Amino acid sequence: MSNKTEKSEGTAEKIGGAIKQGVGKLIGDDVMVAEGKAKELKGEARQETAKAGERTKGKLEELGGAIKNRVGHLIDDEQMAAEGKATELKGEERQKDNR
Repeated sequence: MSNKTEKSEGTAEKIGGAIKQGVGKLIGDDVMVAEGKAKELKGEARQETAKAGERTKGKLEELGGAIKNRVGHLIDDEQMAAEGKATELKGEERQKDNR
């Protein structure tokens, strides 16, 4: 599964757990409350794992782009430098989106 899918699944699991926990509190079922809390925490963990994977991809993109940018400047290849800078910025944005 992709990180985006994992992140979405984690969100759904977290929401489902919160709902189950709320219903459990409403009807006075402590077991249901505990199960809901466990499901909510599992969803949060799933989200955070997916975000960490995306941050790693972003860092690698940023570093690769920075290298390409610097090499482009060194060899006077403006297109290469621009492509590198674009990749670098894309990587930074990916990291920012997954904090």
